[in-house]
Amino acid sequence: MKLRISSLLYLPLLLAVAPGAAWAQQAAQTLYPAMAPIAQYLMASADAEIALARTAAPVSGDAGVLVLTSQGYESAAKGKNGFVCMVLRSWTAGLDDVEFWNPKIRAPHCFNAVAVQSYIPLIVKRTDLVLQGKSKAQIEATIHAALDKKELPMQELGSMVYMMSKQGYLNDRAAGPWHPHLMFFLPESYAGSWGADLARVPIFAAPDPLDRLVIFMVPVAQWSDGTPGPAMEE
Repeated sequence: MKLRISSLLYLPLLLAVAPGAAWAQQAAQTLYPAMAPIAQYLMASADAEIALARTAAPVSGDAGVLVLTSQGYESAAKGKNGFVCMVLRSWTAGLDDVEFWNPKIRAPHCFNAVAVQSYIPLIVKRTDLVLQGKSKAQIEATIHAALDKKELPMQELGSMVYMMSKQGYLNDRAAGPWHPHLMFFLPESYAGSWGADLARVPIFAAPDPLDRLVIFMVPVAQWSDGTPGPAMEE
């Protein structure tokens, strides 16, 4: 099983996996050398962002929702089932991702209760630093210092998120969504424990050194609305 695209939000894979990838990398570096005006990262309305966030998962109807404002993420809907949905932007990618500042990226996620406590704080912190105008180096230093001081939580077992929206825009190479999938967040020590990235194993692993964790991605067959997802390339 192979990835058909070079890079996903959270997943700074080698760009060489797809034809024309070197050109795409150069183009992205030219297009997104720095942060765009914040207005370009915002959606037209809170209602539009809530609707997009809820496309992330079949459990999203009773989930809480956070939306991005010029001041950071804010609660826009209260939930009943412990899940929280939100639309992530480009700066949740790896610091070396060429689309780190791509203002077009809209990635619907729906986090379970464990991830709400142990992963969303990382997203909120990154976003706050970005909105404060911090450089990538400053973001890295601040996140690591906060983890060292336990001001940010380490990942808890059972932390996961649904990414089953066919309406998102993950990056320019996908020009939309990728495959419907689930992601599991674990401490870095679990990097080799799932047999990820082996032949015929439908699990992909991505280290996230900034947040000191490893992400396991598991493609699933359907989008959140029940329609079939694209077949994985063998």
